[in-house]
Order: sequence, then structure tokens, then C-alpha cells
Amino acid sequence: MAASLPILRDVPAVPAVRVSARDRRDWRWQLRNAITSVEALEAALTLTPAEREGARRAVAEGFPLSITPHYLSRIDRDDPACPVRRQCVPTADEALEIPGDLRDPLGEEAHEPVPGLVQRYPDRALLIATDRCGVYCRFCTRSRMVGDGGGAIREEKLLGALGYLRAHPEVRDVIVSGGDPLVMATDKLAALLAKVRAVPSVETIRLATRCPVTLPQRIDRALVKALRPLHPIWVMTHFNHPRELSKQSDRALATLIDAGFPVMNQSVLLRGVNDDADVLEALFRGLVRRRVRPYYLLQADPVRGTGHLRTKLDVGLEIMARLQGRLTGIALPKLIVDTPGGKGKVPIGPEGIVRREGGATTLRTFRGEEVVYLDPR
Repeated sequence: MAASLPILRDVPAVPAVRVSARDRRDWRWQLRNAITSVEALEAALTLTPAEREGARRAVAEGFPLSITPHYLSRIDRDDPACPVRRQCVPTADEALEIPGDLRDPLGEEAHEPVPGLVQRYPDRALLIATDRCGVYCRFCTRSRMVGDGGGAIREEKLLGALGYLRAHPEVRDVIVSGGDPLVMATDKLAALLAKVRAVPSVETIRLATRCPVTLPQRIDRALVKALRPLHPIWVMTHFNHPRELSKQSDRALATLIDAGFPVMNQSVLLRGVNDDADVLEALFRGLVRRRVRPYYLLQADPVRGTGHLRTKLDVGLEIMARLQGRLTGIALPKLIVDTPGGKGKVPIGPEGIVRREGGATTLRTFRGEEVVYLDPR
């Protein structure tokens, strides 16, 4: 059985100020009242010296600190090992570099045919719609550029990206990412997606967002009403731990799914957060109960300064071996390594083939039994 989870308590973002329930439900209030300073973080959490040093460095050196009141409410204020806290509170370890660390681990800058558009595969491209997020995850692949002050993509960049898409009809799938595109105003986001949808060769649009986790108040009726005419739109979200499943995120997911937006989840395997089969089983079962398909379990990208959060490849392989056969297929994601340098994603998994001899293949089941499969003659 999955490990039981401790009861969580709300932690107000501004403890000295009385906040109405109406304000807390307003996503704009959530963004305005996100923790962005060392002083606000000190007021909300009992910081360790390493966290205090990391927060000061984050504020001073460019990869910003931001934690929405909602996400803060999922944190244990006194436990530095809290799995939500480890994802969003900086530590001094971010100053350390280890072999293999890269500034741009997925080689996006080398695969940017026009500013703001990344193409690493023949049939799909990624449009960076904004550099802003509600919460800045400390393992972010794009820590080199998120929160740098630019905000939403400028018109000239967008025109260049749209021109490239029209000139390359082989691109049928556009992932709109950032930053987090859902922190944009509804009318601006809808206008951007309408321009992408107007490209005849674009068949599907994917919205990559962590808002259902970190800013679920953003998923409201006005948003889905504005975006529904632009279907098919798939939502790719990012829950990493069962603690992130809340009543607010439940409502956000139901709002999307009931409006016809399929939701897929991409978890990142993180040390001290979810590198445990019981934790991931609880997460994946919880997602499926909410009609969300666990899609990928990603080996953390080798971003500079994230070595303290990454696991060895063997950890993911061992977890997948334990989950195989224990979880229904719709709850079992693929374990993926997005290879350094932008060479593409590679699925990996526990080895199921023991040996192959002529037309006979010996397979190992999830119970450890060996079974021979014979090829037809």
C-alpha cells in the first residue's frame, strides 16, 4: 500500500494580514501575493541556514524566488525535508556544480530556428510564450531564462515564429510553454493560441503548465470558455508528489477535463521528493482517479546547480520495476531521459528480455518468472 501522508495545514503568505476567501480564490491575488523576497520567506517558514543562504543568492543572482500562497499552503513550515518545500525553496546547494551540469541541458538555443521557437523533432515545435511562472521550481530546465523580466512574447517574435510554422507544414504539433503560459491574461493567451490555430498545418496544440499544481485558481470558467473554441488543445501538467493534490487542484482539473481538455501529467524524478515507489504509486493512482493520465516520469535534466535534486538512473529503473505489474497500465508512465544537447527523449525501463536465441525469446515477468515466447515460422 502507498505510504500515508501527513495532514497539511494552511500557511498564510502574509501572516499579519487577514485575507478573505474571495481573495484567495482570485488567481491574480495569488500572483500579487507570491513570496518573492527573503524577508517574506523568513516570515512564512522556519528556514535553515542553507535555505536562507540559497534564498539570498536566488534573489541577488537572477534565478528568482516565487511561491504562490496556494503552493505555500502545501508546505510544512518546520520541515526542510518536506517534498513540496524542496521543489520551491532555494538552498545553498544551488551554487554547486558537478560534472555533467549544463546551462542549457536540452540544447534549446542550438535548436531555435527563429527567436522564441524551438524545434528538436521533425513534426513538433515548442513556442516559448512567456518567461514568467507563479512558482519557480528549483530544478527548472529553463532556469537560464525564466523570470528575466521580459514577460509575454513580443509581437515581432511571435510573428517570426508564426511565419516559420507556416513555412514548415511538417510541424503539426505546437507545445506552448515558457515559463508558464497560463500566467498570461486570458485575452492575451487566447489571442496567441488563435494565431497558432490559424496556421493550417498545425493539428494539435499542447499547453505546458504547472498552474493546476501551483496556481489552480487560474483554471476558471472564463479561461476554458475562451480556449475551448481552439480545440484540440491538450494540457500537459506537472504533479510530482501526492501532497500537491488538493481540493483546489481537483476543481481545476475537473474544470479542464469537463470542458474537453485532455490532461496528461509529466512528473520529474527528484531526490528527496518522489524517489520512492510508494510515493509515486500514490501520486499516479491519485491522478488517474482525477482522470489525468500519468504520461512521463522524467529523469531530471542536468541543469547547472541541481545535482542535489537529481537521482542516479538506477533509481528510476528500480522504481519502475517495482511499479510494473503493481499499477494498471493507464497509471504507469514511461520513464524518459531527455538526452543532453537536444538529441531527443529516450524511453528506458527495467530489462524484460533475458535472452534471444533464434526464434525463442526468454522474457522476465514482473513476478520475476522467466517465460519463453516463440516467434511464428
